Amino acid sequence: MSDDTTRFDPDRFRCPECRALLKASSSDALVCEGPQPHRFPIVRGIARFAGESYIDSFGIQWNRYDVVRPAMDEATFMAKTGVRPTDLAGLDVLDAGVGGGRYALLAGSCGARVVGLDLSSAVEKARENCKDLPDVVIVQGDLLKPPLAEAAFDFAWSIGVMHHCPDPRKAFAEVARAVKPGGRMAIWLYRRNTWPQEGLNSLLRAFTTRMPDRFLRGWARLLTVFGGIPGFKQVGSKIVNFSTFEEPALRLCDNYDWYAPTYQSHHTLKELRQWFLDEGFEEPVELRPEKSGRLYEWAYDRNLIIGSGVNMMARKREAGGT
Repeated sequence: MSDDTTRFDPDRFRCPECRALLKASSSDALVCEGPQPHRFPIVRGIARFAGESYIDSFGIQWNRYDVVRPAMDEATFMAKTGVRPTDLAGLDVLDAGVGGGRYALLAGSCGARVVGLDLSSAVEKARENCKDLPDVVIVQGDLLKPPLAEAAFDFAWSIGVMHHCPDPRKAFAEVARAVKPGGRMAIWLYRRNTWPQEGLNSLLRAFTTRMPDRFLRGWARLLTVFGGIPGFKQVGSKIVNFSTFEEPALRLCDNYDWYAPTYQSHHTLKELRQWFLDEGFEEPVELRPEKSGRLYEWAYDRNLIIGSGVNMMARKREAGGT
């Protein structure tokens, strides 16, 4: 059997088609125990519950760009989940939209039992990054129909992923279902900006999402140059979105990430809060961004910073709780 198959814990997974239990039938497949068994191949050590379809740009992105930066990843993870990676030791955790695996790598390195789920071929990079961690399992599947058992995880996070689904609300509900009563979930989604910013973004993306990849890469490179110009980058990025990371490689990946995906929805804190409450969570806590400063926070609170997020974490109510 492949390494990932021998790690496969059936308690955390279900058939995405009929919700039946899954078992390994061989070294290259999983089969469910439903009345009409569904078979899912294992390719290069990864169980494949779905193909990438509408999310293929992320397979290109995460396999092309290497963005694992341990110190930065830890700071970002703590800011966007409200949890220290070391506090996850011994817990069953879900990275819902694992991408290239940087947060799964972080949690797994701290002793968490991680399932990393992604629809795109980025699972190849995630598995490579996490190959030395026996308690990290990477699977390919759809957040809209995930191969996850109900109430299987102590903690789940989804950072910058659900807004790229055709139905973000359904993706939220599916991930929420996989969280144990008393468990926690943290979600980061793109923030809805002012109507002029939203209008311009929609207009630009109407073109970029239809560009051949070579032209899109050229556009991302041009924006990467803009993001390195002192003074201009602070103002220009509030009009047309482009990354202002210090490192050019990260700016390039970030720019591609914004303009390539087929789907990109923007949300409000009020909306995200209601999602948590509707799925049986306690009152969620807003997680503020890593950046600070009077001017930044003024602009952030007025939805002026393109690419910023709405970010909340909450605990799922125990059975019988109110």
